[in-house]
Amino acid sequence: MESIIRNYQYFSIVFTFILGTLLHFTYKLSNENKIVALFSSINESTWEHLKLLFYPMLLTIIIGYFYIGKDVPNFICAKTIGIIISMLFTVIFFYTYTGILGKNIAIIDIISFYIVTIIGECVAYKLLINGFECNNIISIVVLTIFVICFTVFTFYTPKIGLFKDPITGKYGLIKN
Repeated sequence: MESIIRNYQYFSIVFTFILGTLLHFTYKLSNENKIVALFSSINESTWEHLKLLFYPMLLTIIIGYFYIGKDVPNFICAKTIGIIISMLFTVIFFYTYTGILGKNIAIIDIISFYIVTIIGECVAYKLLINGFECNNIISIVVLTIFVICFTVFTFYTPKIGLFKDPITGKYGLIKN
């Protein structure tokens, strides 16, 4: 079973790399479709870039549940922890390096996306193979809360730095 889990984690990493990269552009390519905005980055804010990790990784939970998740009792929980770790590392790394340099650099942002994806999926893998016990119901609630937050904050965005587009200085889709 460990080799099946490992192979699925490799798939999850590649899937997140590809779909996350595409989701950076889908909102503009859709002529700013509001439905596409729910799961795509609508601006350059840190919050919007978290969608690029969250939704592909969420899809790997859904796909993986039907592939191996029914045989791995902690599947949903371990993968959820992987998502949270990836998103936390994204925020921490971005604000640390931009705080030090005084600006963000696109290539560092891109490379960090790939690195935090690998970190999150490696954490999930370790939890999956070590039989870490956790509550899948709580994980589903946490994932649902994230979906609600990404949806609501796309349109009704808190006016704090995490949500501010550093290029335009704007927040979300609803005009003030």
